[in-house]
Amino acid sequence: MPSRTTNRNVRPADDQARVPVPAEDDDAGSRTLRRGLQVLDAVLSGGPDGVRVVDLCRAAGLERPTVYRLLATLLEGGHVARQGRFRYVPGPRMAALAPAGAQPNRAVHLQPLLARISAACGDAAFAIVREGPLSHCIARQVGTHPVQILVIEVGTRQPLGVGAAGLALLAALPDAEVEAIIAANAPHLPTYGGMTPERMRLLVRATRERGWSVIGNHATRGVLAVGMAVRDARGRPVAAVSVATTLARLPRERQQLVARTIRDALKELPPGSM
Repeated sequence: MPSRTTNRNVRPADDQARVPVPAEDDDAGSRTLRRGLQVLDAVLSGGPDGVRVVDLCRAAGLERPTVYRLLATLLEGGHVARQGRFRYVPGPRMAALAPAGAQPNRAVHLQPLLARISAACGDAAFAIVREGPLSHCIARQVGTHPVQILVIEVGTRQPLGVGAAGLALLAALPDAEVEAIIAANAPHLPTYGGMTPERMRLLVRATRERGWSVIGNHATRGVLAVGMAVRDARGRPVAAVSVATTLARLPRERQQLVARTIRDALKELPPGSM
């Protein structure tokens, strides 16, 4: 009787038939992802001065319309940011992924600043950074006044612009980024005291004219807050700070006083700490 041998590495025909075949849509999605990563890699390799679209086209081997579409997605997600009108640099999401020590610890550097501001005015002070279209509270200082308005906690995220610090940071960004952020947040704005994109644009314009932000009754009812952007050594807006209190405690004259207090404290930041 002939012997029988079994090859355990050979699959039955029906198992082989069940091996998935990539769909055409999957191929298109993979191609878009690959191209987006090529553009992101080129931005990350561009150095502190950033890269132009023509440089990205050359590095990734892509046409301008494709690069612009990919950049729009990367900008919206905070993976890329504009520097000036024509150059692109890594965005705040990439900073969050950097190894410890590679980026300044802004919460650590801003906490003493908040302490000085809060001690001078007696009210709670806050620091935020941008995460894509959102603000992220990274530090908070409780003041000495008997009534403290602790509107947000460390770790709170909300649409950039609905709070005073976020509005100050939003207003410091280029127009195209402002519009992209407002568009991304538009579906969520009405839940913040009836905020609208049109109202947000007016607040941005007023903040730019004034040099500091003031906003009330949007993120929290009965609260008014003053904010100002924090810039790095190159003049780029990288964070913002604010002071919040009750409407009655912050009339126009005191708004100006708090703004001066914040401005004076910002001058004391160590060079390069941001």
